[in-house]
Parts: sequence; C-alpha cells; structure tokens
Amino acid sequence: MSFINSTFSSFKDPAFRIYFIGHLFLMASVNMQFVARSQLAYDLTQSPLAVGIVGSGFAPPILLLSIFGGSISDQFDKKKIIQLGQLGMVILASIVAISIFLEVVTIYHLIVASVLQGVMWAFLVPARQSLIPDLVEKKLIVNAIALSGTGMALMTFLGPGIGGFLYSLFGPGVVYIFICLLFLFALLFNQFLPNAYKSKSKSGSRTEQIKEGLKYIVGNSVLSWLLVIAMVTTVLTMPLRSLMPVLMDELFSRGADAVGLMLSIIGLGSLIGSLIFAGLKKGKRGIALISALLISGIAILITSISNLFLIIIIMMFFIGIGDAGRRSLNNALLMEEADPDYRGRVNGVYTMNFGLMPLGTIPIAALASAYGIGLALLASSIVLLAFTLICFIFAKKIRAL
Repeated sequence: MSFINSTFSSFKDPAFRIYFIGHLFLMASVNMQFVARSQLAYDLTQSPLAVGIVGSGFAPPILLLSIFGGSISDQFDKKKIIQLGQLGMVILASIVAISIFLEVVTIYHLIVASVLQGVMWAFLVPARQSLIPDLVEKKLIVNAIALSGTGMALMTFLGPGIGGFLYSLFGPGVVYIFICLLFLFALLFNQFLPNAYKSKSKSGSRTEQIKEGLKYIVGNSVLSWLLVIAMVTTVLTMPLRSLMPVLMDELFSRGADAVGLMLSIIGLGSLIGSLIFAGLKKGKRGIALISALLISGIAILITSISNLFLIIIIMMFFIGIGDAGRRSLNNALLMEEADPDYRGRVNGVYTMNFGLMPLGTIPIAALASAYGIGLALLASSIVLLAFTLICFIFAKKIRAL
C-alpha cells in the first residue's frame, strides 16, 4: 500500500491533475499521428528511406531551436507558450487532413508538416516539462515527472493501436480528424492550468542567457551525464519506431494494424516501467536508469535476429520498459537536479536529443534499404550495449542517484 501511495502521490495536487489530463490528450494525438504519418509515407512511396526522412523531419528544428525555446520558458509564462504551441499543432494537423481528403497529399506534404511540427515542439516540450516542478512540492518532482511519463506511456500503448485500427478501416483522413480533435481537447483543457513560475534572472541578451545555461550544465557532471545518456539512447533506440512499417512488411508482410500493435506493446512496457520508476526511492534510480539501457539493447538485439511474431511482440514490451527509463526517469532526475532558474534551458538541451534522431534514423534506414532491417537493428543494438557498459563503469555519480 505504501508503494502505491508513493507512486501516485502527485495526484493529490489539483494543478497536476489538470496538467496530467491535458497531457493525455496531447500524447494520444501525437502517438496516433506517429502511426498514421509513418504508414502514409510508406503507402505513398514504398521506401524505407522516405519513411525515415518523414520520421526525422521534425528533428533539425528541434536540434537548432530547443535551447532557444528552453530559454524562453525560463523567462516567460510557460502556460502561454504551451497554448500557442498546441494551437499550432491543431492548425498543422488540420491542413494535413484537408490535403488527404482533397487527394492532393504527397510525401512532401508529410515532410513539411514534420519539419513545422519540430519548430513548435522545440518551444512546447521545454515549457511543458519545466512546468511540472512549478505544480508540485520539490520532494514530489521526480514522482510527478515519472507520472507524466506514465501518461505518455499509456497513450503510447493505446494511441498507436487505435490509430492503426482506424487507418486500416477508414484510411488516413479519418485518423487525422481524430488527431485534430485530440489536439484541440488538449488546448482547451490546459487553459485551466495556473500561471507558472518565471526566472528572476532576466538581464542579458537571449544569446547570453543560452550561454549561461550551457555553462551551468557543463559545470554539473550529473546533468551532463544524464543529458549524454538521453541523447545517445535516443539516437540508437528511436529509429526502430520510425522504421516499424519496414520491419512489419519485410518480416510478415503486415501493414498499419501490425505497426499499431507493436507500438502499442512498446507503450504497455513503457507504462509499467514508468509506474515502477515513479515509486523508486532515492539511491536506486541511477542503477534503474542504467538497467533500462541494458534492457533496450538486449531487446533490440533479439528483435534483429528473430523472425517470430510472438518473440518480437515480447521484445517490444521490454523496449518499452527501456523507453520509460530514457524518457520518464532520466527527465525526472534532470528536473530534480536542476536549479529552478535553469530548468527551461536544461530541458531545452534535453529536448535537443530528439533533434539528433537523424544521426540514427537516416543511417539505419539506409542500411535497412541496402542490407535489410535485421542487420540495421543489429548494428544499433551492439552500439547501445557498448554505451551501457561505458555508463556503468564511468558514470559513478549516476549510479548513486
């Protein structure tokens, strides 16, 4: 009973409950869109490389703008930033939906939409993540962010399956209508959030504030290690999601329904992993984070050499547990360690890790096009396992968290 109470303790705060429900709507729309956009790209081109490009289109603007977005979050009202970003998501998804129903959609529509979404994400994500510590007590920061990751995981479990099912039955247009509605619900619900903490430090140009934030991060070895772990694991694990249509087609000649199922199983693993991490006490979180990297590496390795549908389903569950460590626990530890005046900038750098996805997705997609998806995933798993060993040996301060 005490573990359950500690796991869900942040829900006692009404502001966090409002945040969490809006977060569910947002993550549901994002995960349905992930399936619809990847499958539509593959249906339009039958090209693994094209799927990889669409799946990575949002990455360059995130890489270039996230630290800027984090600096904005430290200075201005995070709630307003969130609402503007979510309004942009509604408009962008509506344009894609209209182009589908008018039968004019091309791969270039999807690439442009992905890039523009990356611009919005660069401001939205740092604001959303750095808002959480303003909603709960300091002792609940890790718990609240881990629970936020649980909400993300829940929608990663439900969203892709629903999206893939709707895509198979009604096509991409209907899926994008649901995506638009869910973005709209998130926008409306988050209007009830309280105004957020703003940094006391407002002097200096934007460039100077960014430099100040980077200097703070480099001077803190715990933050530096956590950010390196986030970035490396994103590069090595996220390509599997983007290339899921290729994996399902090459191995089983299956389409959107199988893609949705696999992504949902990842979500289930991430949900259970996030709940476990939310209840962990100090002193066990660092080892849990490194263990999550090991689980991801082994699961991707087995996926790369297996051709059994059931085995791959099981591996997707463990990949989800690894994802929970990378996304929920890692980010929670970052926000707990960071000074309130720097949380937006720290999260801006953390968000940049999504911008590094092409460093993994494009080479792995090219390798899959030339030699098959199995060999491509095998290469990424070997590198991830080697990095896990490096973290265990050298990241002593992380192990102590």
